[in-house]
Amino acid sequence: MAANIDKSLITNSDDRWMYRCIDLAKQARGQTSPNPMVGSVIIKNGEVLGEGFHPKAGEPHAEVFAIRAAQTTGIDLSDATLYVNLEPCNHHGRTPPCSEAIVQAGIGNVVIGAIDNDPRVSGSGCDRLRSAGIAVRTGILEQQCLELNEAFFHRVKTNLPFGIFKYAMTLDGKIATTSGHSYWITGQESRKIVHDLRLSCDAIITGGNTVRLDNPHLTTHGLSKHCPLRVVLTRGFNLPEEANLWNVTDTEKTLVITLPDQNPELQQKLCDRHVEILELEDISPQIVMQELAKRGCNTVLWECGGKLGAAAIKARMVQKIYAFIAPKLIGGFTAPSPIDDLDLPLMTDAIALLRPQFQQIGTDFLITGYPDL
Repeated sequence: MAANIDKSLITNSDDRWMYRCIDLAKQARGQTSPNPMVGSVIIKNGEVLGEGFHPKAGEPHAEVFAIRAAQTTGIDLSDATLYVNLEPCNHHGRTPPCSEAIVQAGIGNVVIGAIDNDPRVSGSGCDRLRSAGIAVRTGILEQQCLELNEAFFHRVKTNLPFGIFKYAMTLDGKIATTSGHSYWITGQESRKIVHDLRLSCDAIITGGNTVRLDNPHLTTHGLSKHCPLRVVLTRGFNLPEEANLWNVTDTEKTLVITLPDQNPELQQKLCDRHVEILELEDISPQIVMQELAKRGCNTVLWECGGKLGAAAIKARMVQKIYAFIAPKLIGGFTAPSPIDDLDLPLMTDAIALLRPQFQQIGTDFLITGYPDL
């Protein structure tokens, strides 16, 4: 989880404007899939002529919005500079190539944060700009730009969504008491971070046991109109008839994935409430993630119990961990922990977290990192 940067302290102009691109791109968090998040700003003599961001798939890209705004000023753009956090596309998809829009606008300079690893782009956007005589520079705040779209890059490379496993536990590693009570482990500040994390995701996966025990909402709790697709995995469809997840609206949708021919009576009742039911012969984590990739998901949040979480980790469907730790003690050998058996008999087999980060959230602590699977 990246630390907040005081933009007023940035003296390098390239960094300043690239951070602006990143901030613009973030305005569409969770809404651009299967596309990446992109922001763009056009500068001349230190002044902003135009800026914009890509709002969602099918809509114009960030560069186009920035160019349109800059052209309304009537100012010559031949010595202006367009900043963008990701290489402009150079192919026809739902929209025309941004590289051509930049060339046609007569912009003289382009500064790019990161090269797009999509094979349809992957350097060709830069090549097209240079062939038109535009001065191109790359690698400005490259690491920050790569992290911004780490989920997009992962899906392009693997054809699978980027999986995040989030859990909250006590200092002694428990996610509930021996009686199953779990509200609340962490404080309000941590829960707000979780709501914000959900905002950046396309889908949230949970298990039937979590639905039965915790009756979660799995929404962004008013932070945004965007709500990720809520996905429930259940083998036997032994789910409650009443649950918060069955409250389906235009923005809050629920998908239940199950094995064939399970509890048809309850299935019909949920269908009548506009809950989508999908029957698959195999509902293993990899198959489920493949299905969500087909639906255009870049980022999927595993917000589930220890058994399903362990299965996702063993299947290599988790690329990042968010572990919230509350300074509380529960005790109890039978109290549940966040991750079930991973079949690792030796401490030397333990899965390490790469690039771990640690921060205090209220009275809680948050550790994030990338499991070395």
